[in-house]
Amino acid sequence: MRRGRPGALPRGTAGRALTSVGTTAGGTAARAGGEVPQTREAARLWHVTLSVAGAEAPLGEVRRALEQLAHDHPFLLTSRYANDHAEIRYWEEARDLHDAAAVALRLWGEHRSTARLPPWEIVGLEVVDRETYHQRVAEGYGPPPATPVGVHPF
Repeated sequence: MRRGRPGALPRGTAGRALTSVGTTAGGTAARAGGEVPQTREAARLWHVTLSVAGAEAPLGEVRRALEQLAHDHPFLLTSRYANDHAEIRYWEEARDLHDAAAVALRLWGEHRSTARLPPWEIVGLEVVDRETYHQRVAEGYGPPPATPVGVHPF
């Protein structure tokens, strides 16, 4: 990092006017030269249900691995498990469904070695926005809210 004298212009800017980013009447930022950048979408909350399955593993090891996953990924709400499958439910903050699904599809594989997860494959994925999730619950459809939070057998 280069440091300069207080009040001195950064190197290479002598003789050039510095322009700041302002806000136009429409609320979008304007840059020098009149160009208006695209506004960045705000992140939204997505309810994710990830289902995995594979060869049988000792229940104690599955539970310990899911508890470690919950420790490594603190946004997990609940995990249910058996000796040959598991379901993980959590909220993901992402720009859109594609981003939330991409993160969910990487979750199991990226944590497989650190949490010592069973070598199971992803067999199901559901990603719904917050409003849809709450509407389903209110109408009695879909999974109920994840209570109690934590790792539990099926």
